[in-house]
Amino acid sequence: MRADRLLALVMLLRHHGRMTAAALAAELEVSQRTVLRDIDALSVSGVPVYADRGRNGGFALLPGYRTDLTGLTLDEARALLSSGAGRLTSPAFVSAMRKVAAAIPDSHRDEVKLAARRILVRPEGFVAEAPASQPLAQLQESVFLGHRIRLQYKRFGAESVERTLDPVGLIMGGDTWYLVARRDGTERMYRVSRMSDVTVLDEPADRPDDVDLEHIWQERRSEFRGRFVPSEVAVRVRADRYDDLTRMRFDVLDVGPVTDGWRSVRMTCADLRYALGALWSMADAVVVNSPGEVADEIRRRTRAMTGASR
Repeated sequence: MRADRLLALVMLLRHHGRMTAAALAAELEVSQRTVLRDIDALSVSGVPVYADRGRNGGFALLPGYRTDLTGLTLDEARALLSSGAGRLTSPAFVSAMRKVAAAIPDSHRDEVKLAARRILVRPEGFVAEAPASQPLAQLQESVFLGHRIRLQYKRFGAESVERTLDPVGLIMGGDTWYLVARRDGTERMYRVSRMSDVTVLDEPADRPDDVDLEHIWQERRSEFRGRFVPSEVAVRVRADRYDDLTRMRFDVLDVGPVTDGWRSVRMTCADLRYALGALWSMADAVVVNSPGEVADEIRRRTRAMTGASR
């Protein structure tokens, strides 16, 4: 633990230039006395730390001293620091970002810091609160250590069930985390947001020594998308709402002229369930001509909403 703290201390001085013992202690969550002992240890080991006395004094590294931790390019460092803006705040991630910042050449440090300030990622929206925390820490531990896990998993529309899994790897697709894991020898993907009560077991996971997560992701994604058969939909849409319709995930095949404020549109989509939801959201501005099951369902919903018997 002390070795990590000494490295973190060097990274802080590299990043900030000069810091007081109080500021270092607050950043490292130790006492000022511990900081002073660590400074002495660094000096003995050959790290050129010196003290400036006075009101604006503090500790600093000799000019020109640098640690060669990564070999990051400017673009790589900018991307890493920007990705951390408000998104991941675990101690391990903060420590990693500190090392990245310290490894950036002096000539680029200000540029990268300014770039990172221009990106903010917040988990909550204007109305919705942030989603409940996900058990990523336990899952990461099980993936890295190769230990089996036990958890509760809630499938869509079903009750939670207990599962014992052999974790293979973690994938973030879009804004969703997935766990690739084996159960009874069969490899599956699980949404992390549907997991609870995760326990890392003191048992080795039954998994291959090597893994290609990119191949697994592309294969599972292709399988999922292959379940949907493109369907054609024909509608009449109010001319002033045509742009709203085309912003949805439809591929427009044909568009008719505006007649009495309406225009006919023929288009395709990946799934009729999506078509139903999308067109229902525009029910005040769309008349569905085909397919019949979508038109019938929208009429049924309209009758139910208005209380009409027929």
